[in-house]
Amino acid sequence: MHCSLFEPHESRNVTYQDAINFLFPLHRFGMKPGLERITSLLNAVGNPQKRLGKVVHIAGTNGKGTVAYAVASIFSSAGFTTALYTSPHLVSFTERICVNGCRIPEPQVAAYCDVLKEEVADRKATFFEVTTAMACMYFAEMQAEVSVIETGMGGRLDATNVVDPDYVIIPSIGKDHTAWLGDTVEKIAAEKAAIIKKGSRVYTAVKDPAALKPIISRAAAVGATLHVLQDFPEPVVHSAAVGELVFSLKARGADFRKLKSGVTGDFHASNLALAVLAAHDAGIEERSIRKGLLSMRDFGYRARLERLSGKPDLLLDVAHNPDGMEKSVNTLLRFSHAYRNVLVVLGLVRDKDVAEVVRCLKKLTKTVITVNLLSERGLPASELGGMCRNEGFHAIVAETASEALDIVKRTADKDDLVLVTGSFYLAGEVLKLMKR
Repeated sequence: MHCSLFEPHESRNVTYQDAINFLFPLHRFGMKPGLERITSLLNAVGNPQKRLGKVVHIAGTNGKGTVAYAVASIFSSAGFTTALYTSPHLVSFTERICVNGCRIPEPQVAAYCDVLKEEVADRKATFFEVTTAMACMYFAEMQAEVSVIETGMGGRLDATNVVDPDYVIIPSIGKDHTAWLGDTVEKIAAEKAAIIKKGSRVYTAVKDPAALKPIISRAAAVGATLHVLQDFPEPVVHSAAVGELVFSLKARGADFRKLKSGVTGDFHASNLALAVLAAHDAGIEERSIRKGLLSMRDFGYRARLERLSGKPDLLLDVAHNPDGMEKSVNTLLRFSHAYRNVLVVLGLVRDKDVAEVVRCLKKLTKTVITVNLLSERGLPASELGGMCRNEGFHAIVAETASEALDIVKRTADKDDLVLVTGSFYLAGEVLKLMKR
């Protein structure tokens, strides 16, 4: 993709590596829910969050990344200057902040860090807060006509909740980040529904009445228009293979037949349907919707049951909680009969429902290679391996992702399926190792 859209500002004081060295230690402040610090940061740089064009704000337990990439790709295909803010990144920090599929230039990251560093130090802002401020600065400077913003965690106190959205999309509600968001789907849904603002159009695929209730209540309370996917004819899936989904969707005044996208898994039909409905309501023509769904990879959509190599087939996935893992496993069960064996390379962080994620894999395989993650939050491979053995798996412990891939090379047959899953950290490591 041609990315010479913008001549970045140069910082005489800070290099890109300086910026990364400044940003990443901010993780030490952890997650500090609240909008005071991000509001103060943005105020210090002229409140760029008020100059983002039309805003699409997306929250949800699973599927929000897929929805974000689909929406951004569709609006860009329609000719709009379209910004996209997602997290976390896989390989490069610059993946998080894109305009028309082009990542923020490294010198621009350095320049923004130079501008923000004193404010950040004064307020002890977190990594995600600073990154969110940088995204708003860049999108405003690029004169984005549409800004697609994915929440980091939750919604109500998430740093992205400084935007005033025209469209809100909530694809799913499940149990994740329960220590922060609450221990029931109703509490979690209320946190995520808090991104709904007055006048916004809201789209959700949530079905569970307990999770849907807070979304309905919030929309009514603030005067937002709510569209619940289950009130429409269910999307019809015609075919679902690795790297291809074909589905049809009927919407108000439109009949989208055999829409195609390069995603894996029929469960994505509901995610993509939300993107299509929002785009249709925004007046986007069908040809741009079709082109956008086919072009998600150009925007950086990766590691969602993505095939990296063949013989053996190696699929990369970022499912990291029980709901996401169950969807991925059920998808692969439809294809698994074509393989001799299934081998899973697994790395997880501590703050997930690890036992339930491991149990989800029992339907798919008996062999797991556990891996240490390059993250302080990572669960040690030896501990994860022990948990897998307790569940009846044959578990092999690998110190690193590189060692795990070496084990795969030695043991996997060309007719096997290898699934690398459990974490964005692991997916990023594997992409680096395979230079993909």
